[in-house]
Amino acid sequence: MSEILELLTLISRLLHAENVLILCHKNPDGDTVGSSAALYHALKGLGKTAALLCSDPIPARYAYMQIELYTGQFEPGYVVAVDVAGIQLFGDGARPYSDRVDLCIDHHGSNSGYADAMYLDASAAATAEIIYQLLEAMQVPITPVIADCLYTGISTDTGCFLYNNTTAHTHKVAAALMEAGARVGELNALLFESKSKGRIAIERTALENLEYYFDEQCALIYMTREQIAASGVSAAELEGVTGLPRKIEGVRVGVTLRQQPGGSYKVSIRTVKGVDACAIAKRLGGGGHEQAAGCELEGNLDNAKAAVLAEVEKELARCAQGAKEEE
Repeated sequence: MSEILELLTLISRLLHAENVLILCHKNPDGDTVGSSAALYHALKGLGKTAALLCSDPIPARYAYMQIELYTGQFEPGYVVAVDVAGIQLFGDGARPYSDRVDLCIDHHGSNSGYADAMYLDASAAATAEIIYQLLEAMQVPITPVIADCLYTGISTDTGCFLYNNTTAHTHKVAAALMEAGARVGELNALLFESKSKGRIAIERTALENLEYYFDEQCALIYMTREQIAASGVSAAELEGVTGLPRKIEGVRVGVTLRQQPGGSYKVSIRTVKGVDACAIAKRLGGGGHEQAAGCELEGNLDNAKAAVLAEVEKELARCAQGAKEEE
């Protein structure tokens, strides 16, 4: 298991690190990319050599982060994983380095402890909140580019501050980033108000595949790899589809099954307060947060549905029993 670091020890490790390789998780979202990019810029500002590596392409919409990708330009001397809760989330492209991670910075309470050392704050709404705290403690100037990167991580992981993981501290950090030059209006429009035709097409397909279970407390959508390919949607935009089923009135558990190129199904679970999405995902080999979690399941669609629905039923039964005991 990982050595758990205090903030000052974390700072010392980073200040002494050379040739830093920063790893994102596969299917990169705004938090893993934004947090990693902010750390990259901070290390570069300290005169260090650094670059990012992700198994999947970084979405073009994040071009404003001005990231340098790792292409073998240096021999990594220190490997840092950012926002990666488990070794299985690195993907094939990062596999040469996934078994030698020196440090993991994360906000997932379900982190498996795969890195040699870890700095974890499960109370943070996003890993970007942790990176902000780190850079402040290191007295690294928050440039407008860093502010954009961190705002992206925080806003995307909180659903533009709509999710229950949003705290007063989250808003304070966002305000500080605005003061540092984050282009909040432009970023919000890009990240939350703009959808490609492919995104609209796959949302329509997903809703056509909508199914209800357990007295309509659970809504499930699925997308096969053929449907995804036909829509032309990018992998990055697919992440936003996972919130659709939970938005339906009366639904307490929203499940999205997305077939991967290799045939497995990526499962995303979104729940209302009081229903533990992480507990569902953990029993299926995954993890995440109390109201947003996921896993990956092998097998065909029917088997994947059956596996996740069995765990959803258990969690809803647990909630019902708890409600009875409180009466």
